[in-house]
Amino acid sequence: MTKGLVIVFLLALTSSLTYGLITLQLDGLPQWIQANKLIMQCVLVGGLGGTVYCLRGVYLNASVRKQWDNAWLPWYFSRPFVSATCGGISYLFLKAGLLVLESSTKQDATDLGFLVLAFIAGLNVDKFISKVEDIAQATYGIEKSRTAKESDQTSNEK
Repeated sequence: MTKGLVIVFLLALTSSLTYGLITLQLDGLPQWIQANKLIMQCVLVGGLGGTVYCLRGVYLNASVRKQWDNAWLPWYFSRPFVSATCGGISYLFLKAGLLVLESSTKQDATDLGFLVLAFIAGLNVDKFISKVEDIAQATYGIEKSRTAKESDQTSNEK
């Protein structure tokens, strides 16, 4: 039953996030929403990236590997919200100029790059956080977290 509950939760969340994205395309939204539309889109798209990743995890662990473990339930329920947060953070890093998508400015540039990065940040939270820590270390001299250092060490040993 828990697999079913996770699937229903993830599909309902995916529907809600998609509804939010569609709603942001409507005319007549309040000015404060129009002014913050792109960051809201990044949060929602990051959340979609996280739900896609979780749905893939359900499929792999329940159907392919037959290794479903209820110990992962907190992860399935929290990951989409962490992903949405990372989507919003990706917006902040792009706006601050700490991440750059293009080397030159285009006259016909769209917000698509923001949304793509938000989806990737939501889909792969671990790598995104590692990249944010790299930027923090290079820009501000802030040391990486213990978890990131252990992850780097594991990657180097492979």
